[in-house]
Amino acid sequence: MSEPLLKLENQLCFPLYAAAKEVVARYKPFLDAIGLTYTQYITMLVLWEHKTVSAKELGARLYLDSGTLTPLLKRLEGKGLVLRRRPARDERLLEVSITAKGQRLQEKAAQVPLKMQACISLGHEDTLLLYTLLYKLLHGLEEADCTA
Repeated sequence: MSEPLLKLENQLCFPLYAAAKEVVARYKPFLDAIGLTYTQYITMLVLWEHKTVSAKELGARLYLDSGTLTPLLKRLEGKGLVLRRRPARDERLLEVSITAKGQRLQEKAAQVPLKMQACISLGHEDTLLLYTLLYKLLHGLEEADCTA
């Protein structure tokens, strides 16, 4: 007899992992059409809203470490969508700003959330509940001490 705690269907991590993977896969054709990967897209979402942010704040908002964020920002800069610079007031900081070209991309990207709504078969109330629960989970994980 197998241990119930070790059954796949009893793991919270599995449906989260599988659903995240599947949702991100549904984004791919819409993002390919505007020339972005999923991580580039979520980075641009922050920049469309805030225009300039520190790399540290960007990493914190997106739950990305510097090893992932640095090459991501280099690629976005290579596409002419963002600028990275160290401000004279504190050269230890790295600021990331959206360019005019990056700002223009927002118009094309505005269709992505609308197209994604058709891919997710949840009603409005269920979508809001899921959103609330996922952020509650994220905030709980930030506060939890899971070191042992």
